[in-house]
Amino acid sequence: MTDLFSDDYASAQDLADPLRELRHEFHIPPHEGHEQAYFCGNSLGLQPRGAREYVEEVLDKWKVEAVEGHFTGSGQWMPYHALVRDGLASTVGAKPIEVVAMNSLTANLHLMLVSFYRPTPARPAILMEAGAFPSDRYALESQVRFHGFDPATDLIEVQPDEPGGTLSMEAIERAIAEHGPRLALVLWPGVQYRTGQAFDSAEITRLGHAAGAIVGFDHAHAAGNLPLRLHDEGADFAVWCHYKYMNAGPGAVAGCFVHERHARTDRPRFAGWWGHEQDSRFRMGPTFVPTPGAEGWQLSNPPVLGLAPLRASLELFECAGMDRLRRKSERLTGYLEALIGSRLAGVLEVVTPNDPARRGAQLSLRVRAGRDAGRSLFEHLAGNGVLGDWREPDVIRISPAPLYNNHADVLRFAREVEAWAAAHGSR
Repeated sequence: MTDLFSDDYASAQDLADPLRELRHEFHIPPHEGHEQAYFCGNSLGLQPRGAREYVEEVLDKWKVEAVEGHFTGSGQWMPYHALVRDGLASTVGAKPIEVVAMNSLTANLHLMLVSFYRPTPARPAILMEAGAFPSDRYALESQVRFHGFDPATDLIEVQPDEPGGTLSMEAIERAIAEHGPRLALVLWPGVQYRTGQAFDSAEITRLGHAAGAIVGFDHAHAAGNLPLRLHDEGADFAVWCHYKYMNAGPGAVAGCFVHERHARTDRPRFAGWWGHEQDSRFRMGPTFVPTPGAEGWQLSNPPVLGLAPLRASLELFECAGMDRLRRKSERLTGYLEALIGSRLAGVLEVVTPNDPARRGAQLSLRVRAGRDAGRSLFEHLAGNGVLGDWREPDVIRISPAPLYNNHADVLRFAREVEAWAAAHGSR
């Protein structure tokens, strides 16, 4: 029988991996003279080796050309955001006119809500998942209040109905059916940040639209993780960040999608000079004429130094392809799940769905012995060069990112859990 805990098995899987060389395109943090087993791509992706070159290119251009750098030579700054447009569109399954890199995630969410959350006394409500990332809830609650409605009745949170705190599609469908006549907006995650559950965004979009609601997504944990099909699935808008699976650096410029059918919308929006159509922008006229598509929601010129690392990362996504990355991701998370089931089930409970179609790269692992034991295990892992992240009260999130993680990393995690369990009498 195959020994999943053997070095030979992990090495054979890694040698057979057609994407194995991409790991060398990243800086892997060191730990006591060796590479760390880094599983925090769902919080901050690793630095692509090409990022420094693109940042230094901007710095050198600034040094030599100063203001002329906006309009001269390669990588000129005025259209710099366009250098990432096609790569972003490819990565999230959109048309180039539908995507833009701008601002930060929650700022983009508010900008989208200005245009797409248009509540009326008959339809004031927003539907979201219970336990959403706090920033989303803060944004939605504040928007409901801003429009003069009451979050107690008009911010509807769908409660988990499955073991481990996940949500069935039936629960989502029931909630939309129940509240449909009052729904102005359905705002849902592509992947739930705490449980790691991935959702059928096409079906949620269909259900929301059938109920007469606008549908948007927070794809912070889905962009660069799942092979999204934003255009074909038909959601009205989506927002995401680029510092997680997209590896663009801490606080990286975020992403935004607006479906092509809204490219020339007359919906209200907050306007800024950078969103004005390019052909007449420098006439400095008093009337705002939006650029068609997602770029029309830009406010100010993008931070060029902040966009530079995203160029390097997108080149690697283009090289790998999202479908191939997804296949590798399923192998890695499947291996992680198998190792836990083989010898660690008494220590860890996998709360992420076991169906690969309902999860991405992340497995959320509840420590059965409770919070204190969980913190002890988490600190043991970090002290031995295995870095996941902690979510209260008792969950360790482990996210094998297929661009740079491998089977050897996953095996190392499992062995350290086993070593901790042996030392603490847990099995």
